[in-house]
Parts: sequence; C-alpha cells; structure tokens
Amino acid sequence: MTSSGKSDLPPFFGLDPAKAAGQLGDPVDTARFAKAASFAARGRDELARGGHAPDGRKRLRLFSTWEVCRYLIPVNPAHFRRVLKTHPDLPQGTGDGNSKWFSLEEVMRLRDHFATEGAKGREYRPWRPEGLDAKIVAVANFKGGVGKTSTCAHLAMSAALDGYKVLVIDLDSQGSMTSIMGGQVKDEWQTAFPLLARDFARHLQAENRVRQNAGQPPLPLDETLNEALTVSPRNLIQSTHWPNIDLIGAQLNLYWSEFQVPVWRMQERSWPLWDALTNALGSEDLLKDYDLVLLDTPPALGYLTINALAAADILLIPLGASFLEFDSTGRFFDMLYSTFASIEDGENRVRTRQGLPEMRFEWDAVRTLITRFDAAQQTELANVIQAYFGDLMTTFRQDMTAMIGQAGEQVNGIYEADYREFNRDTYVRGRETFDQTWAEVKELILGAWWRDQQMAQAEDDAMREA
Repeated sequence: MTSSGKSDLPPFFGLDPAKAAGQLGDPVDTARFAKAASFAARGRDELARGGHAPDGRKRLRLFSTWEVCRYLIPVNPAHFRRVLKTHPDLPQGTGDGNSKWFSLEEVMRLRDHFATEGAKGREYRPWRPEGLDAKIVAVANFKGGVGKTSTCAHLAMSAALDGYKVLVIDLDSQGSMTSIMGGQVKDEWQTAFPLLARDFARHLQAENRVRQNAGQPPLPLDETLNEALTVSPRNLIQSTHWPNIDLIGAQLNLYWSEFQVPVWRMQERSWPLWDALTNALGSEDLLKDYDLVLLDTPPALGYLTINALAAADILLIPLGASFLEFDSTGRFFDMLYSTFASIEDGENRVRTRQGLPEMRFEWDAVRTLITRFDAAQQTELANVIQAYFGDLMTTFRQDMTAMIGQAGEQVNGIYEADYREFNRDTYVRGRETFDQTWAEVKELILGAWWRDQQMAQAEDDAMREA
C-alpha cells in the first residue's frame, strides 16, 4: 500500500466477480443489435446534418480571392482583380472590397477564361490528352484504418480543384466515402451491385445463344438478373456538392455481393467475374465522360476489391508507418500475387487449348503511401519501409495534422474546411500534405496518359505505313 492508502497494484487485480456480474446486465440478443443500429443511424443523420445545410444536404463552401490565386488559378491577385473589372460578364464573386468569394462553378468559368485569354505557357487547365479514356485509380489495402477512404476522397477533391472531372465509386459497404460526398443510397440497387449482376446476366445470354445454336436448353435468368439487365451505369451515378465530382455510392446491402458473386461463378464457371466492373466502366462511353475514376475499396481482398484492382490502371496502397501495417501490407502484396497469378494461370490454360493469346493483368503504376505520419515518432521506421518497398513507394508521406483530424470529425475533406476557422499557416500546412500526395499521383496519371498517347500514335503511324 502507498502512504495514501491506495494499492500499487494495476487496476486489473482484485476485481470482484460477483460485483462484475451485477454490472454486466442482461444477456444481449440479436434484437439489441437492431436497436443499436437504429440509434446509430439516428445519431449519424444528426451529426451529418450538423455539417450540412438546413435541408440536410451538403454544400461546398466558397473560395476567397487569396485561395483562387494561390491554389486554383496561377495568376497574381492584382491582375486577377483587373481582369474581373475589365470583364464584367465574368463571375465577380460576393463580398465587399478586395475580399471576394467564389463558388467552384465560378472558378471553373474563370479558369476557362484565363485558359483562352491568359498568358501563354501558364497551366490554367490540367493536361488531358484528347481521345483517350479516363484513368482508373483504385485505393486498396486489406487492413482497415490505414486511410484508404480519406486518401481516396482527398484525391478526388484535389483532382476536382485542379480542373478534372471525377467519378468516385464507393465499393465499401460501410459507405464512408458516400457519407463524405453527401450521397444518398437507399438499397443495393443504387450501388455497384447491379453492375456485377448485369455482367453475369449478359454472360448467361451469350452462353444461351451458343446453347441455342447447339440445340441445348437455355440457362435460366432469375428476377434479379433480369432486373439487372435494365440497369445502366449511368442510372447509378449521382451528382455531389462538388460540381465536377459524381458518385456511385454504397450502403450495407452491397456486402451481399461477396456472397452472390461466388454463387454465380459456381453456376457458370466460364464467367470472368473479375471483369464485371471493367466491362461496366467500359460501356456506354462512360470513360469518355470523365477524366478520372477513383475506386474506394473495402478492407478485404474480396470479390469487390478484385474487381476494382482488375479495372484499375493505377493502384495506391495506403499504410501507416508501423510494423503491423508494414507486415500486413506485405501480406497484401502476397495475396495480390497469389490471386491474380492464379487467375492468369487458369485462364491461360483454357486460352492455350483454344489457340487464343494469353491474358495478363498489368497496371500503369503501383505505389504504397504512408499516411497519418508523425515525423517525430515514425521517421526511422518509415525509412526502413521505404527501403524495402523501394520504387513501389511514393516519396512524400502524409503528415497527420490537427486540421486533418478536425476535418475527419466533421465528415469533411480538408479542402471543404474554411481556412478562416484556422490560423492561415495551419491551413497551408494542413492542405499541403494532400497537395503533395496529389502531385505525385497526378504525375503518375500524366505519365501513363503520355505513354498511352505515344503508343497510340505509333500504332497509327504503323497502320498508315502499311
């Protein structure tokens, strides 16, 4: 005992089982889960409305002249004001004096003006090659809590502020990305689920045409598959409070895909289930309508994640600078190899027998990315991780700042935070971590587009010469 009479023993010694039983309460049955879910849903809606407009829908804030000139349009503030004065038909912003505020729609109009009338050699619009499809970026890791959704959301916002048109697809049934984007999803038919079902239904239809020619009875399509055939990817897309970010959202019932997809695969072993999302995105010129498609995946290497990875041009794998997350990410790479190499081997055995060329999965780039980085505590381990992952790692590490933490608590991205709520230096440091991440990812995207463009040009030249 100490002189104060208190025990030096840790708090887990000396516990009274009888007292513990008295505090335990009644056994919990499944109905209690429903009650907890109901309370959580009510609380979630109230918290979400706290950061939304009175009608419960999110609104994107306005951007000041300082922000426009520093982050969005590379122009001197004084010159910016002169241009507005000279062109009264352009958006003039709201507010008094030199402190004007602009919506992102207005910024996009101003950007178009400067791209046409501004100084030569300035990058008023981001580069986007004509005639090529959108680049698809998947953010994945089967360990939860590594910053997948935060990274994916901020990349979407970064790209939108940069001037790109973005489609975000939430493949995680927890729906966190959908909440950040203010999406409304009633059931699984407003998620990616019908895209998978439609792909299987179309595969059955193709098989039935073959069976019909062979005089065999058709394979049946149930009510779910017939309904899925009526769904277009465009039916699932909803606009968000960002004028150039659209969303295919998620909710809890999307998880049933993980049970239904293997059932379909067992019914028809020739169905390439991993191509379902790829086929959906490639249909109806969807990839012509957007510059980037960002896929937020669940924390598991399930069928939804496999579809995302197979569809992706670029794969980003966030992880924290800890031993467990490094170890888990290494195992994730091992599972990626085992899964996709197994698919390749199985498919290519069939293709070889049929005299078809072999298939293989290939990505423009794969990068691991350290998130929630604390330089004072994690630099040594981060350097070790960097050494082992080498060229599969970004050079920049996402610092964890107070601004990032606050934005997460408010179900917002840091770009949605009004800098007047912070010291300006705090705001600059807070958004710099995601600006730097976007810079590295954007460089990968531009490089991949450039390489695609050169390859397309070489093919065109070869065809003309032939």
